[in-house]
Amino acid sequence: MINQQLISPKSIAIIGGSNNVKKPGGKIVKNVIGGNFPGDLYVVNPRETQVQGIRCHKTVSDLPEVDLAILAIRAEDCVAAVDILAKQKNTKAFIIISAGFSEAGPLGIEREKKIVSIINETEGCLIGPNCIGLLNANYQGVFITPTPEMNINGCDLISNSGAIALFVMEAGISLGLQFNSVFSIGNAAQISAEDVLEYMDLTYDPATSSSIKLMYMENIRQPQKLLKHASSLIKKGCKIAAIKAGSTEAGSKAAASHTGAMASSDVAIKALFKKAGIVHCKSREEMVSVASVFSYKKLEGKNIAIITHAGGSAVMLTDTLSEGGLNVPTISGTQADELLTYLNPGSSVKNPIDFLATGTAEQLGIIIDFCEHKFDEVDAMVVVFGSPGLFDVENVYKVLNVKLDVCKKPIFPVLPSLINAQKEIQYFLSKGHVNFPDEVLLGKALTKVHRTLPPIPTSSEEIKIDTKTIQKILSSSTANEFLSSTDVNAIMKAANIPTAREEVIHSVEEAVKTANDIGYPIAMKVVGQVHKSDVGGVVLNVRNDVGVNQVYQELMAIPEATGVILQSMHKGIELFIGAKFEPGFGHVILCGLGGIFVEVMKDVKSGLSPLVREESLEMIRKLKGYPIIQGIRGKKGIDEQKFSDIILKISALVDHFPEIAELDINPLIGEGSDLVVVDARIKMA
Repeated sequence: MINQQLISPKSIAIIGGSNNVKKPGGKIVKNVIGGNFPGDLYVVNPRETQVQGIRCHKTVSDLPEVDLAILAIRAEDCVAAVDILAKQKNTKAFIIISAGFSEAGPLGIEREKKIVSIINETEGCLIGPNCIGLLNANYQGVFITPTPEMNINGCDLISNSGAIALFVMEAGISLGLQFNSVFSIGNAAQISAEDVLEYMDLTYDPATSSSIKLMYMENIRQPQKLLKHASSLIKKGCKIAAIKAGSTEAGSKAAASHTGAMASSDVAIKALFKKAGIVHCKSREEMVSVASVFSYKKLEGKNIAIITHAGGSAVMLTDTLSEGGLNVPTISGTQADELLTYLNPGSSVKNPIDFLATGTAEQLGIIIDFCEHKFDEVDAMVVVFGSPGLFDVENVYKVLNVKLDVCKKPIFPVLPSLINAQKEIQYFLSKGHVNFPDEVLLGKALTKVHRTLPPIPTSSEEIKIDTKTIQKILSSSTANEFLSSTDVNAIMKAANIPTAREEVIHSVEEAVKTANDIGYPIAMKVVGQVHKSDVGGVVLNVRNDVGVNQVYQELMAIPEATGVILQSMHKGIELFIGAKFEPGFGHVILCGLGGIFVEVMKDVKSGLSPLVREESLEMIRKLKGYPIIQGIRGKKGIDEQKFSDIILKISALVDHFPEIAELDINPLIGEGSDLVVVDARIKMA
């Protein structure tokens, strides 16, 4: 657990500090001194008597009691140093910069375990090893630059990778993005990203805490903790963006070579982030852009006015916003005509509002006032204003600075002239604003933030299933095997999920009798094969006794066939529902159109169980094939509430029985509210 000795130490000892500021230990000493740390600062280095003006101790045993120790020494020397500091010097917080631990192989893993054991035994906390340190308003315990002045209006950054933390800071600072704290957790041997987020949640104060959290993670060890505290922070008014690296097999190997991280299913990650309300980013550039959007007033609504003197930029931004689900509405009417009278000949106010390369600061102010007060169809503004080099644009940026403060509608500035208007942009940034140098990056970030919904609330809706019957069936199942078709059908019925009528038969005579009882046409499926279609084990539209006789013989000739299922035929739209258990995350629920849509086109949406009604309906409505579900070209659609009911029942089923490893319903078929399961399979963990 993170403690006050780590966050606000009264004394710091830098083990391995030196006069060489080109080495980590020397740079940390310089940064701590340069950051005006108000407490007692000690340095340990056996080869020095004084380090950067501070008396130097030869060994850690020579130190007095100290709150925080920052270690920048050889990995093989860290265990002994930690042991003395924790047990003799009452040190409760450690930052280990050194590499050579779990990322380096078995010996490093053993060292790391010993250090964690010592620190846990003495109720301390550890950041690292293999990190760049910790940076906050109290001290600059890092070996990198830049080390900007911390600001509570800035971002809290949590990163497994020290390099990524540095790159995000560098990119952000150049745009005007500010930071409140940086936690480089490295291997996260004890304190993980989830633990840091928990601390930020439990200590959150809207008056003194940052409301923007950025995370770069190479593993998620406690998904439910991340979900809990991210949701809690967002409900308190925070905004969170995160990158989860190592989601693919190749990425996992790269991450493992870096910090010993394990990959999680990318589908599970997306489902977790969506449930928590976290904006899911794929790159540093994207995360910095999203953080910049976070720094401005929240977009309420979907309608954007683009104010520019650069027609090409306006076209690209319009495309990006439209593709992402935001609107660039046409502006017309008497008030639009009135605005046009204030602008130069050739200007356009239809939206984008183009006031030409000769546009002035005064005209920009007038346009913004019209969008703020007179154009009710506008929810926010993007101002794209560079400099063609015709005149000094300082007054333009001064007007923009004022309008950002006084307007209630958000204004997002795109200031792309990094050479022509370099001085003016620096003035703009000095006022605490953030610049978007590229309109497409802004557009993508803005749409991503807009599409990320608030945390999903828990539901009071009760989903009734016959748990006793299901438990009886599952208790006799075999681990890591698929249940029989009969058992799967019984479980579906116990979960109140409608199924097609079916019978398992073992002779031609029984097949003919059963087929007549069910009524033609019927479907016939082989028993004993999981992937029936792959071996020719499914025959549809069998219409008479002769056909039953012939198909029965063909199916029983398939290797491993133990019987034949006769099933009633159903018409309609084919749907898919799936569930897969991901360790730590629980079950990921998937839905989509069945058949070719799920197998070839991969048109599926996912959510993390337990689902609520709102989630299941959103999953359905976000499908590319949703128009088919609604009904298209005269064909009857399906009742999406009924589809949602069955998705929620599957969620309740796997929530009650986590021993279900995989569940597939493909297809669920029907029209309107008449939906039945035609084929399903369940695999046990």
